[in-house]
Amino acid sequence: MAKRSNRSVLLATLWLSAATLSAQDVPVTPAPKPQAATASSAPAGDDADALAKATQNPVASLISVPIQNNSNFGVGPYNRTQDVLNIQPVIPARISENWMLISRIIQPIVWQPYAAENTGGEYGIGDMSPTFFLSPAKPGKIIWGAGPAMVFPTATSSVLGQGKLSFGPSVVALIQPGHWTFGFLVNNVFSVVGSSHRPSVNQMTLQYFITYNLKKGWNINSGPIITANWHNGASGDAADGDDTPPGGRWTIPYGGGVGRVMRLGVQPVNISANFYGNAVHPPGASSWGMRLQIALLFPKKP
Repeated sequence: MAKRSNRSVLLATLWLSAATLSAQDVPVTPAPKPQAATASSAPAGDDADALAKATQNPVASLISVPIQNNSNFGVGPYNRTQDVLNIQPVIPARISENWMLISRIIQPIVWQPYAAENTGGEYGIGDMSPTFFLSPAKPGKIIWGAGPAMVFPTATSSVLGQGKLSFGPSVVALIQPGHWTFGFLVNNVFSVVGSSHRPSVNQMTLQYFITYNLKKGWNINSGPIITANWHNGASGDAADGDDTPPGGRWTIPYGGGVGRVMRLGVQPVNISANFYGNAVHPPGASSWGMRLQIALLFPKKP
């Protein structure tokens, strides 16, 4: 538990030391190369605005390394807090004149409290989730990408992962009219092999994102992540084929936050803070949460 607290304090310190916030945990897009800056300077207005809008495109020619901390409150009858630190680099590669391959890998580090107890829990690595998007190098008004999503059973404890190797399709699409970004990223994975003692996996993840870009790299944004475990019952009725209580299938959050693209020294970063409530969630799961993120940005030359 001390490790979890120290990690949360470190991320919060990085966030506060920047004295600002930022957007999306959904990765990035091409932008002009940032101008040099001193440790005390912020990017020029036009430069910051262009880079801010660039970071809201998940299929783009911009390397980013987001470090995202998710604190999920109100778990179980003792109102415990689950903590998930996601390290999720996004790396684009041009594979031909017309196509890009974007690799997005999410590696969680998890503190999972024992929900039925008022102390104790498991801390370690969760399941790794790589996704690969094939995307046009010269997109039109609708920017899109598609490819495979995977889940590797890398968890160091049975309570930190699903124990299954899973595969499925993933699609992302967005538009960026004026100051706005509207889009979604969705995947559905199915288990193909793993421990016979663990439940099979059939799970959808849908993130929609809406961002309004302000001046000097600031923005207001919302990017809740909706999940559906299709093996859980929708209502708990006998017709569902199981006795899962109502709300066991869906997690549907709402909320948002603010963000800013700026520099720490000469390094462009995207820093954000978001708060979400769960309008629907499985019994005993978190009712609300906080997401803090700092992403290191590495714009590629045109």
